[in-house]
Amino acid sequence: MKKYLLALLIVPLISCANSNKEIPDLAYGKNIDVDIQTTMNHSKWNTLLQKHVSNKGNVDYKGFQKDADELKSYLDELAKNVPTKSWTKNAVLAYWINTYNAFTVKLILDNYPTKSIKDISDPWGKKFFTLGTKKYSLEEIEHEILRKMDEPRIHFAINCASFSCPNLSNEAYTSATLDKQLTDATKSFIADKTKNIITKDKVIISKIFDWFSGDFKKKGSVIDFLNQYSTIKINPNAKISYKEYNWKLNE
Repeated sequence: MKKYLLALLIVPLISCANSNKEIPDLAYGKNIDVDIQTTMNHSKWNTLLQKHVSNKGNVDYKGFQKDADELKSYLDELAKNVPTKSWTKNAVLAYWINTYNAFTVKLILDNYPTKSIKDISDPWGKKFFTLGTKKYSLEEIEHEILRKMDEPRIHFAINCASFSCPNLSNEAYTSATLDKQLTDATKSFIADKTKNIITKDKVIISKIFDWFSGDFKKKGSVIDFLNQYSTIKINPNAKISYKEYNWKLNE
């Protein structure tokens, strides 16, 4: 009888242990199916973008200067709402893309007027803003966070304040619309003849495809990646060369 009672006591413990194993820990930004309500709201940034960025990606930095208080308010919200393990991957991606773009605008405003972001001392390596309790640089967001999230389309969403960069979108990235936004940004960039010249047998493409070639080759060649989004079907053995990069300010 004692053995029988002991067995009855052990069964629930085994059952609980097994059921716990079936509940996965939410990895940082990995679970894209869980509906999280406590992520960042980017509406303030969206309002500023709608007001100061044209459909062609031209940025009115003087206009941003006039709305410096509104921009600061949004940047303060970013600082107080750093992603946690409960956030979805799309929410994390949207946060860091918007953060990169918003602080790039802040960097330009802090040094305005300027003819190029490259005229600013160490623009990407300088840790000039704090999120939570940690200081960050733009290159840290790009290389240590965004590029490690296995989403090559981020290269067409983040903007380096220059004409040859992908256009700064005039809408904020959000978790709900992220996939469509990234696809649209990629298609738009590849189709932009000021940034890429594409024919069946020859492509003259942005240096972005050279600098970050490894990001675009994870599922094939660079041409394979281009063919996913280009309206012109490129031959696999097409000749590839790269356009000179224009670092002039995108205003």
